[in-house]
Amino acid sequence: MESESLQFFEQMLNTPSPSGYEAPVQDLVREYAGKFADKVDTDFHGNVIAAVNSGGKVRVMMAGHCDQIGLLVTQIDEMGFIRCQTIGGWDPVQLVGQKMAIWTDQGEIPAVISRKPIHLLTDSERKAPIQLKDLWLDIGAQDQAQAKSLVKVGDPVTLQLGMQKMQNGLVFGPKMDDTTGLWVVVEAARRYGKFAKKNCAAFAASTVQEEIGLRGAKTSAFGIDPHIGIAVDVTHATDCPTIDRGERGEVYLGRGPVIYRGPNMNPKVVSRLIEVAEKHKIPYQIAALGKAAPNDSNAIQTTRGGVAAGLVAIPNRYMHSAVETISLEDIDHAATLLAEFLHSIEDDDDFRPGM
Repeated sequence: MESESLQFFEQMLNTPSPSGYEAPVQDLVREYAGKFADKVDTDFHGNVIAAVNSGGKVRVMMAGHCDQIGLLVTQIDEMGFIRCQTIGGWDPVQLVGQKMAIWTDQGEIPAVISRKPIHLLTDSERKAPIQLKDLWLDIGAQDQAQAKSLVKVGDPVTLQLGMQKMQNGLVFGPKMDDTTGLWVVVEAARRYGKFAKKNCAAFAASTVQEEIGLRGAKTSAFGIDPHIGIAVDVTHATDCPTIDRGERGEVYLGRGPVIYRGPNMNPKVVSRLIEVAEKHKIPYQIAALGKAAPNDSNAIQTTRGGVAAGLVAIPNRYMHSAVETISLEDIDHAATLLAEFLHSIEDDDDFRPGM
């Protein structure tokens, strides 16, 4: 991985983008993609789309969602403590005792999120599952007036952002879902642009609001009107305790991106991805999904008259937590896989199933 590309990845991980509040990270995408793309457009929904060889006959969309799960300020009480509702899917257990950031018009306000100490819990409270209503944000305000001078209802909240390195090329932090996929599609477009011969038109879409209903993929795919659409998102790594590999399949960090098979995936797209990976000796894994995918590949497949959809996934341990863990090698290999996939497309390729 080139140093500038790694720096772009780290910058995105340090930039907030809760669903509906993605503008700061989209600024980064526009700036970075503007260095290599034919054009970079932003639609009225907030999706950013970078095109390479935009005049090509076959249109290929690659989607990585830029939004992350978060919280939304709903109330500031008389003591200056702050209550929130969720943006996206949270396990409240993951929030207890976390360092947080409230993103206001004036900038970042550090906060902590906590609950009644265990010493003070009743027996019934100890046995009950943790609920969001039992948690609050503390910014250290003296009272309601001071808190309201700093924070407004509707301000978004994230876990404290950042990336930390581990052993064997692994890194962790919040927001790997789906900064990894976003990085892959942008980097794949950049690498594709370096080929002397380019047939297809490649569109790298930084989609918004995936975490609240695949919304950005619907609008951006409608606008691009692709023949082929590949989503890149995280998937659950099963190489850690308590996860049933018989049920979830075998997915390991560091063994390459995951190519999915199943009804949400066009069989010809799947076959081409595997063919490209094997031809160029790119490590990959196979997984199966017997239903509509809970990610952007779902929305892309059913856009307009239908799209030849694919799903390339990045193994991720501890999804939707402060310590999402991925392999840098996996995202690097995924970018190479998609760049070579784009390079393999010919004008007369027919991705209609059975044709």
